Amino acid sequence: MAKTYFDFEAKKTIHFTITRETHSELRVVCFRNRLSMQEVFEEVSQQIAAGSPVMSRILDDLSQKKRDKTIKKLSKTDAESLYSIIASDNPLTVDDDKDENNSADH
Repeated sequence: MAKTYFDFEAKKTIHFTITRETHSELRVVCFRNRLSMQEVFEEVSQQIAAGSPVMSRILDDLSQKKRDKTIKKLSKTDAESLYSIIASDNPLTVDDDKDENNSADH
């Protein structure tokens, strides 16, 4: 009777996009160290999963940058909204409809 072995370490495929420049630089660094990008990403993933303090700091920094970027986007949107409100409620601007109605009354 032949024994059947199962590969419990199944691989998962991931797809993501990085800039061309980052990709090129990463390839160069990997080549210089005789590593594949897959080996590098596997190691980085294992370090994150293991709770590496260095990787935790990198993730914390990245998370903070993302929050700051979101806040900047919100701030820009808020500023645009405020300008729109101010422009629409500005008592110094003359509304053509109101001006025509006032002219007809006089």
